[in-house]
Amino acid sequence: MALIREGHSGAALGFTVKSGWASAVLITGSATAPCLIDVQRVLLSDPAVPDSRQPYHAGFGTARETGTDLSQLVRSVERYGKQSVTRLIRRYQTQGYVLGGAGLVVGSLIEPERIANAHIRIHALEGKLFRDVIQTAAVQAGLMCSMWRERDLYACAAGFFTQEEPQLRRMLAELGRSAEGPWRAEGKAAALAAWLVLAGARPLPAIEDGRSASRTRSQRSPRSG
Repeated sequence: MALIREGHSGAALGFTVKSGWASAVLITGSATAPCLIDVQRVLLSDPAVPDSRQPYHAGFGTARETGTDLSQLVRSVERYGKQSVTRLIRRYQTQGYVLGGAGLVVGSLIEPERIANAHIRIHALEGKLFRDVIQTAAVQAGLMCSMWRERDLYACAAGFFTQEEPQLRRMLAELGRSAEGPWRAEGKAAALAAWLVLAGARPLPAIEDGRSASRTRSQRSPRSG
């Protein structure tokens, strides 16, 4: 996935999207000196409705049939997830942070309808549902959203920042020293997505068909003249 560069300053949010929840990270500072402000686990599915965590699953590897039950579960996710994300964004804005955008890290960008394998398609449907919930809430709060596929993220960032991936990983590990609690992979990915948004990176549209994905090419880094 290639990147284009836009000017930006202030603060940015990053989300790593999971099934029923997301790791959310708030970053401030600059492209060359990001600062970790907050790390949160945001629930996207209602704990009072356990099946909403995997609404398209009827059981292990089994798809839930289209009908009232599925529709109600999807609506539950849309309602509860949007409220959770909106609440988080408003809290940061109330605290005085000027959010310039949000970066989403997702497992796949392929449209679920294009996936032949039924089990994989179920997971793709859920992934799309949860990322759409976050994106909808962010856009309605006035934030521009950028999206990166998880397996491309570090290569994209390495090209944009003109850093080797191991160096980026060390920088993220250091960034997380101020985090309360474990600094896990999903938090680091969300932080990197927020850092890219903070630095003005925008992913160009990706082409993904299950056999191949767009390649990453380097762009001028934020430090370039």
